Formats: sequence, C-alpha cells, structure tokens
Amino acid sequence: MNISFLGNWRKRRDPVFGVGAFTGGDGDDDGHEGLAELLSECELLRAQAAQAGVRLDDSAASLEALDQLVPRWRDDEETVAWLGNDAGLYLGTVVVRTVPGARWEIWPNGQPVVRLASGREIDVVEAGREWAASGAPELSQRYAELAEQ
Repeated sequence: MNISFLGNWRKRRDPVFGVGAFTGGDGDDDGHEGLAELLSECELLRAQAAQAGVRLDDSAASLEALDQLVPRWRDDEETVAWLGNDAGLYLGTVVVRTVPGARWEIWPNGQPVVRLASGREIDVVEAGREWAASGAPELSQRYAELAEQ
C-alpha cells in the first residue's frame, strides 16, 4: 500500500531522535497536512458531541463545550478508552491549529504528541484519557495551560 505522507515521513525522520515532526498545514505538500488531517478525525468523540448538540470546530470554545458534556460513557470501560484517545487527539488538533509553533510529532513507539514552540512535548492522548475517565483536568484548562507556553 502506497501512502504518500507516510513515505515522506520516513524519508524526513530525524536520524538522531527517530522522530517525525508535522505541522498543522499552511499549504504543506509533503504529507504533514495529511497526518494532521488523519489525527483530527476523532470519529467517536465527534459522534458523542453531535448527539449532545456540540459542534467541534477545532476551536478552544469547542473544548469548553466538551467539558460540559454529561459523561454517560464512563459506565463503559471500552468506550472510556476510545473516547479518551479521541479527546486527546482532538485536544492536540486544537493546539496544533491555534497555538503558534505547535506541531505534531510521532515518537518511535508510534505515540502522537504535540511539540510546542518551546520544545516541550505533551502526551495529549494521556490527557484525553484522564479527561474521559475522570473529567479532570478539563480539556479547556489543559488547552489554556499549553497556549500560554
């Protein structure tokens, strides 16, 4: 199977760290936009939000709306895991699209993280899982902390 952005990612990996760096777009034709698009799908989260009347538009305000959802999913352990993963990827999507200098990186183990302009890397998937399981920290609060850096 030939997936162009994966081929380009393999060619451009940092040989010292083995990490691929991706941006949120801006006309990028080397596959970065494709990866950002793939990570932003978050189908389960988008479906849950739509059922609750929340529109996810990749903005900080949409994170606040997610924080207000009634957490009916917490009764199903499998749903918590999937929804947490999606929530983390959505948080990362909002950060990459709205915080200057933020970009996606993929660790050698395949874990997507967000790297801020400061160089700090954030495991947004773990943050999403914490939110799905307990509601804390809130996604909007986490975003505010990241946007300040």
